Amino acid sequence: MELTDLPIEDFEDLRAAKRRLENPSLTSQISNLIGRPIEKMIQMLPRNLDQHIDRATTSALLKCLEVAQKTFGKEENQHGYHSKDNLHKLAVLFTGGVGGAFGITAVLIELPVTTTIILRSIADIARSEGHDLTTLDTQLSCIEVFALGGKGKDDDASETGYWFTRAALASQVTESTPQILRLITKIASRFSVQVSEGIAAKAVPVVGIVSGSAINVLFMNHFQNIAKAHFVIKRLENKYGSENIKKLYEECPV
Repeated sequence: MELTDLPIEDFEDLRAAKRRLENPSLTSQISNLIGRPIEKMIQMLPRNLDQHIDRATTSALLKCLEVAQKTFGKEENQHGYHSKDNLHKLAVLFTGGVGGAFGITAVLIELPVTTTIILRSIADIARSEGHDLTTLDTQLSCIEVFALGGKGKDDDASETGYWFTRAALASQVTESTPQILRLITKIASRFSVQVSEGIAAKAVPVVGIVSGSAINVLFMNHFQNIAKAHFVIKRLENKYGSENIKKLYEECPV
């Protein structure tokens, strides 16, 4: 299959998805926002904070999966449905302000709430692309977005691409509960790196509430873009086959 075989609408969707996935990373966006390299800010965080962040992100993602399994099936797919991106950004703007006002401890308490709101937005986007939220596959694909477009603590440069990450996550899971927990742990290890960056930025002196809100909106915008790309690609895979879309993605101009 060649790019010229795609209808123009599907070609443009694939190109837009690739553009979203290959945009500047969340790390560079945060650095631009706070006006300094985020790596230096991370070095200033308490040494044992990593362990708290790992536990908090794993707990937040498990809670999200619970929310997904209880509530996503109540939302019916609708032809022509548009995701409510701005409403979800407004929600995390508020939670980020609360977290930024009360420091690092409050940020860790805020994390499950903000993560759940981001997941709801991701699911909303999946629904807008015609995916069935009642299936475990779609629910796990929503959780999977938290691992895409980011880097794990032990990853090297070859382990950060979209297709590599999807393959790595796919190898972690079947429909058995232990395997799902293993997948969540894998996703949490990647998500926690981005959470650490957000917490470091929120800890910048003086910025407080404004920084907390701005960082949360950056997070929401980042994961909304990743979700839009991810679920467009999965829709095209359903239509044309996974191997065909992977090949066309690599050939597609940005």
